[in-house]
Amino acid sequence: MIDRPEGGERAVLVHVDFPAEGMQEDLAEFKELVRSAGADAVAVIAGVRHAPEPKYFVGTGKADEIRACVAAHKADIVIFNHKLSPAQERNLERLLSCRVIDRTGLILDIFAQRARSFEGKLQVELALLKHMSTRLVRGWTHLERQRGGIGLRGPGETQLETDRRLIRGRIKLITQRLIKVRQQREQGRRARQKATIPTVAIVGYTNAGKSTLFNRLSGAEVYAANQLFATLDPTLRRIQLHELGPVIVADTVGFIRHLPHDLVEAFRATLQEVSEADVLLHVVDVHDERMQENIEQVNHVLANIGGAEVPRILVFNKIDLCPGMLAHVEHHKIEQFTRVWVSAQANQGIAELETAMIEVLGRDLVERELVLSPSDARLRAAFYALDAVLSEKIDDDGCYHLRVRLPKAELERLFR
Repeated sequence: MIDRPEGGERAVLVHVDFPAEGMQEDLAEFKELVRSAGADAVAVIAGVRHAPEPKYFVGTGKADEIRACVAAHKADIVIFNHKLSPAQERNLERLLSCRVIDRTGLILDIFAQRARSFEGKLQVELALLKHMSTRLVRGWTHLERQRGGIGLRGPGETQLETDRRLIRGRIKLITQRLIKVRQQREQGRRARQKATIPTVAIVGYTNAGKSTLFNRLSGAEVYAANQLFATLDPTLRRIQLHELGPVIVADTVGFIRHLPHDLVEAFRATLQEVSEADVLLHVVDVHDERMQENIEQVNHVLANIGGAEVPRILVFNKIDLCPGMLAHVEHHKIEQFTRVWVSAQANQGIAELETAMIEVLGRDLVERELVLSPSDARLRAAFYALDAVLSEKIDDDGCYHLRVRLPKAELERLFR
């Protein structure tokens, strides 16, 4: 569809340091993104600027340096660790004679590779189409040509207008399909709420060990790897916590600084699992030197999706990589966050984490001794359906002596 040189896997990376805090990116994370996308980084070109240059993003001298590097390494693609405008991408491709993508395009490509479920593929395609719709102009050398010739005469629109119309139609179709998928997800969420089964969502910066922790808690075999965005499709499992009963644990997509807006919008239905959870397990890679920055970035994304007020447990993972660090629990009175140090890979601190989950989830639980007459069989069945019965005795008159534990709101609802 786009008239440009075909890309390959040999990549030249471009990273520019800016003094403005909102434009700073991390070079190590950028290299990890490129590795996760499957590209082979043959060279890294770094520079410093006060502000982006309108034509090439970098200065003309740096652009010539990139062109020489591309020729020397026979690179197929140049990847910028920043967001480029469509015009800048077009100008750079003309100068360098190879594909050029920015940080947003790189993340979208990784998401396109990792999506497995029907919903995930729709979400990624929607984000890709929205991104592509602003960049169609850079690929065409015949923008003003109208379609003509035998069998091609018709609406009198340019090729670019035709492509934009087709993309708009595809976006509309995908949006309609996602609405149906979201309705199904909402039905499942309402069913869990009706059954008063609490939900615990695992969130955190990408590659913090969320899926490994999810597998350790649930006994599942979700794909986990030492790469960014190994998990895209949310996975839910039901587990049993001692003295608490059934709990739904949800594994979610990892966050990253400057996550593309189109991706946040496309995955909003998935991320709703986070905003409506009872507790968040915020997984942090304690071995990462950017730990505090990653925590702040996750908090920023949680605020954007309505999850800032959800109770959370800070889970400092990968303590096996830090000599002398042991699994333990710490109650932080000022922030009111429970902190747990674990190693999901080495199975350290998991029991302490489960205890912390029971403590946080159990704050709204009440325990009662009830006496129900034989005519209250329907109410007794409701308690069993909620898995709230701790013990039961039947006296000589046929009355049920129940000891139950359940959320206070649910107990009040049953006795209305």
